[in-house]
Formats: sequence, structure tokens, C-alpha cells
Amino acid sequence: MLGRLVNERLKDMQPEVVWGDVLPHLAQADLRIVNLECALTTHLQPWTRTRKMFHFRADPEAVRVLQGARIDACTLANNHILDYEEQGLRDTLRVLDAAGIRHAGAGANDKEAAAPALIEASAAKSGAARCRVALLSCTDNEPGFAASADHPGTNYLEVSLQQATLARIANSIAQARAQGADLVVFSNHCGANFVERPSAEFRSFARRVIELGADIYHGHSAHICQGIEIYQGKPILYDTGNFIDDYAVHPLLRNDRSCLFKLMFAHGKLRRIELLPVSLSVAHVALARGGEFDAICTHMEMLCAEFGTGIMRSDDRLVYEA
Repeated sequence: MLGRLVNERLKDMQPEVVWGDVLPHLAQADLRIVNLECALTTHLQPWTRTRKMFHFRADPEAVRVLQGARIDACTLANNHILDYEEQGLRDTLRVLDAAGIRHAGAGANDKEAAAPALIEASAAKSGAARCRVALLSCTDNEPGFAASADHPGTNYLEVSLQQATLARIANSIAQARAQGADLVVFSNHCGANFVERPSAEFRSFARRVIELGADIYHGHSAHICQGIEIYQGKPILYDTGNFIDDYAVHPLLRNDRSCLFKLMFAHGKLRRIELLPVSLSVAHVALARGGEFDAICTHMEMLCAEFGTGIMRSDDRLVYEA
């Protein structure tokens, strides 16, 4: 979230500073995906058609933060991308396109919002074969933001096991495969804030998404990290928490503690997951150290163990080996 205080601080700092000592770890990746939870626009009229407590907007120049970390793609299906009306969304799409950053989850109509973003993963550093990744993005937040056949908006999708919902998911994954995707990431901004564990309904839904052909389930909405489940050999990241923001800190749930989630695949199969614990402050993320590192590790070890996922400490990170 690059708006409010983050946007103000960016006026007096280099964009790379936001990422701190996490930046070298991002540089090592073949592909980098984030959820962009604000509009990049100069349009100042906020959304008023439904009640909203918070409206997030950053100046278009804030895209330099994403470029500074070499972000390859953004998910846009969330409850803030239309905070500054359809104009704010249109501006965001133009800014990302001009910056060469792919996006999924919002568009000029429902077809465009549901379309996968196809990204070629650059494997020059890892030495792996080239991999084409499809990013699908959806949300069950803000039904008023939903795109329609003749209206811009988000790819709105309720968490449900109804046949119509599952058919939409299956069709989206099939479309991605037909376009040559080697890996499919299903990114979902769903559920309420500050929930430590997914409900039974969410767990069933995420598993069905995997059964329908997704390779990675990427969740984000709770503002805190939830555990990881390995299902049919594929990772379900129920919630990946916060990263860049100016949010007030919950004294117990500590949304200022998070992780960089690093997933390693080879020949279409999950090989390894690494979590780098991080500490968040306004407009800044840094590798966690000392007591902060221990607290994040202990909490994530507990949450993952509840799903039967053994994740072990190794130097400055947590590691799962497939």
C-alpha cells in the first residue's frame, strides 16, 4: 500500500530505500509478485457509492517503488483499487503498463479483469529452464467494485463451493494453460482483517482451487500471515500478510511482523519454500533480527504445524523442503 504516509515519505527518499536490506533477496528471484492495494492516480475524488472507512491513493510516481524492486506483476483484485473511482483504476492500469509491470484482477470489463497475466520468469540466475507463469487474481471484497460486461472493476469471486464458482475457476485455469502457462498462481484477496487462521470453508475452497489445476494458492487480506498447507504437493499460502504500508499496529496480532515468501519450483514441482521474517515500519521493510526474528519464526512454525507443514529454522530464514 503506497498511499497516505508512504506516498508522502516517497517525496524525500529514493524508492529503493523502502525495501531496505530485503532488496538483495528480491533481486535473486526469477519472478516477483505483489498485491498492489492502492490506486496510482492524481484523481482526487474518492469512492462514495458504498460506505468505506479508508481510501488509498498514491501519486503515479510511486510506481518507482515497484520498479526499484523489479516487481514483475501486481494483483489488483482487492478492496482498494477503486478507492478513487473508475478513473483511479484506469490511471493505475496505464501507469503499470507504462512501467512494464504486468497486472491481473481488474480491468475495463469483466473479461479483462478475469484474464490471466502471463509472465516469462527470467531464470538467468537460477540456471533453470525458462518458465511461463500465469497470474490469476480475484477478490470477495467490495462487491460494488465488481467489473461487468460494460463497466470497469475487479474480478469479483465469492469464496464458495457452488458449481458456478468452481466452473469459473476451472475455466480461468484452463485459459491460462491454453495460453502456454507452465505454472498457474491463483491469487485471492479474500476474508476479514486480523484473522489468524482460515476457516474450514476457506480451507475447502483453497484445496478445490488446487484440485482444479492451480499450482500455487496465494492469499492476502487478513493483514497478518497465516500458515502454509501443502496439498497434493502444492503450496497453499493462506495469507501472506503485509509488506509496505503505514498501517496502525495491532498490539496483539502484530501486523508489523511479516515474511518474504520465496517459492522454488523445478520442472513444474514445488521443491522448497523459504520464509524470510521481516519487520515493518512506515514506508519501510527490513529483515527481522533478534527477538523480532525469534517471535516471527515461533509463530509461523506453530501456524504451519497446524497444517502438518514442517518448517525449520536455517540461519536467517524458515525452510520447507518438499
